[in-house]
Amino acid sequence: MSEQSEATDRQPCTIQVVIDCSAPHDLADWWAETLGWEVEPQDESFIRSMIEQGFASDDDTVLHNGALVWATATAVRPIEPGPGQARLLFQQVPEAKSVKNRIHLDVRPGPPGTVDLDALRSELMSRGATEVGRGQQGAHEWVTLADPEGNEFCV
Repeated sequence: MSEQSEATDRQPCTIQVVIDCSAPHDLADWWAETLGWEVEPQDESFIRSMIEQGFASDDDTVLHNGALVWATATAVRPIEPGPGQARLLFQQVPEAKSVKNRIHLDVRPGPPGTVDLDALRSELMSRGATEVGRGQQGAHEWVTLADPEGNEFCV
């Protein structure tokens, strides 16, 4: 069997993009609003059972928006998930961002020419984003922004 046929026999992969941050729940809320996605619900009864069984402690949890959740990670996903759609996982790390991202998200809010880029930039900046730069290639323009924790993305 050739390498190519072996690759096509596998199940397709999905992608989860992991974003290191200091405040995963706050950043997940920010990105869910930005993308029109939802923060994945966490199962409070499962979390409590893990504590009761000794697999976790109260220190592993926090109350966020009135719900008991795992303290160090949370995720956002499209409201109506479909096959092949990515998920963003926000995980707490102790260090602050120190260098430019080697990978970033391109947020596509609609077909080219249908979105007022300056209005979108202003809205995102009013919610805590900062402008990093602007670019253009032919008729295609973009703004590079950083989310409230400094992670770059383009719109």
